[in-house]
Amino acid sequence: MLLKSLRALFQFTTILPLGATTDFRCFSRRSWLYPAAGYLTGGIAGLLAAWIASPLLASGVAISLLILVTGANHFDGLLDLGDGLMAHGDRENRTRAMTDHRTGTGGIALGMTVTLVAFAALAGSPILWAAVIAAEVCAKFSMAFLTAYGIPFREGLHSRLHRDAKPWFPVAAALLCLPLVFLPLPPVVLAGAAGVMVLTPLFLLLLARKVFGGVNGDVVGASNEITRALVLVVITILPVTAAF
Repeated sequence: MLLKSLRALFQFTTILPLGATTDFRCFSRRSWLYPAAGYLTGGIAGLLAAWIASPLLASGVAISLLILVTGANHFDGLLDLGDGLMAHGDRENRTRAMTDHRTGTGGIALGMTVTLVAFAALAGSPILWAAVIAAEVCAKFSMAFLTAYGIPFREGLHSRLHRDAKPWFPVAAALLCLPLVFLPLPPVVLAGAAGVMVLTPLFLLLLARKVFGGVNGDVVGASNEITRALVLVVITILPVTAAF
């Protein structure tokens, strides 16, 4: 059953050809497995980019691969969140802007900002492939966090995942992040990344409750992109600050 759950997870979070579609409930009942997808997508992007000598080009390839291998689903959530946050008016107007299929200037602005920060931070990271893997795993934890604790404001895919989630799922997801200690990253960096992967979805949870009245799949997907970027920033900055 665990293998079926992992297969359903990978089919949900990537566009990799994995054969016949597995029952989605195999994953929704075990959404604490989200970080496992981070090892897969981060491993693909990080290890392929590791063969490129230029840090700038390697960072561009890695970020592009992360977006493409996930079918840009999480990135789409980031754009939708940007539209919702930038919309004027009351909660209803903001929710309508976020759930609209069209992408506005708010979405483009937030998408460009987060992507540029992620790219710049990754280009300055000391060990690019390790940074990609760590950031992706932490980003997927944020999705498990919001899936469990983000009360939906409407029916949809997120509400289905939320109903099947249990309060202890983020704890199990955090345990799946423990193998990151074997990466060649300093303990202070990993501690900072752990803090970011918890504080970012917590902030988005509180923000979404205030602005939209709850969480939907767009907020969860956006959390993946924002958490990844902020973890990369921490990985790049902390070794420098620690030196002083």
